[in-house]
Amino acid sequence: MVPERLTLMAIHAHPDDEIFGTGGVFARAADEGMRTVLVVATGGEEGEIRDPARDTPDERARLAAIRAEELRRSTEILGIEEVHFLGYRDSGMLGTPANDNPDNFLQTDRGEAVRRVVRLIREVRPDVLVTYDERGGYGHPDHVTAHEVTTAAVEAAGDPDRYPEIGLPSWSVPKFYNSANPRSIWHWIGEQMRERGITPEPQESDYDYESYLSPDEVITTRVDVTHYVRRKHAALMEHETQISQDDWLNSMPQDLMEGLLRSESFIRVRSAVPVPNPEGDLFAGLRDR
Repeated sequence: MVPERLTLMAIHAHPDDEIFGTGGVFARAADEGMRTVLVVATGGEEGEIRDPARDTPDERARLAAIRAEELRRSTEILGIEEVHFLGYRDSGMLGTPANDNPDNFLQTDRGEAVRRVVRLIREVRPDVLVTYDERGGYGHPDHVTAHEVTTAAVEAAGDPDRYPEIGLPSWSVPKFYNSANPRSIWHWIGEQMRERGITPEPQESDYDYESYLSPDEVITTRVDVTHYVRRKHAALMEHETQISQDDWLNSMPQDLMEGLLRSESFIRVRSAVPVPNPEGDLFAGLRDR
């Protein structure tokens, strides 16, 4: 009897979010023959168009379709087999008029959003599931909503008395993680840029990036994805509307960019199997079951 493949599932907010926190673990899982599943909550309609020549009313109107095609190319590079859209509209950055659109992810009926994710969890039956932490990585409303909806859905998916109308057996996710931005890595990047006289991309004056970094002591899992740095970067560059050759990442010296991309960090929320601490593998404890 051929054993079922292990499955990695990640729930993200927009096209291109799949890369920074999970691009390497997706590529590694794909290379190891695992099933890889990406869930995207919105179409990314409120994203920037970085090339001024392309930032036209027609391109804006088509942005969701354009970004879906960019995502298709990115996921092909990373080896992601399945992509599911939840079908919500991008809520925009915090404090923008897009926040009030009734069709966006921020304004959605939470019970319905949780139901959609519960259905996917019960269909896919992931061994490992990843989403953002409670701060949403950098505070974007859709990232925070993805965290809240996914956390509720993981709990509900394992309860046969919740959402029985879906008609699928309950599924208790064996390992559930939040992605993390390690304070040490971002401090190292900042120190290196200052030492080299590099001016970082300007931030809004009231943006407190420090509050979105995770203390290293709370990070349970660090996955070395050095082998996949080039693939992560290539996948990122497929999101042509969202990044340019002179963007902040591409403006970094090569060693700093690789230092940022070569490791992916997580906070383990729950595990149904014994695990080492710290971990270097999201599938620790599951491979020999």
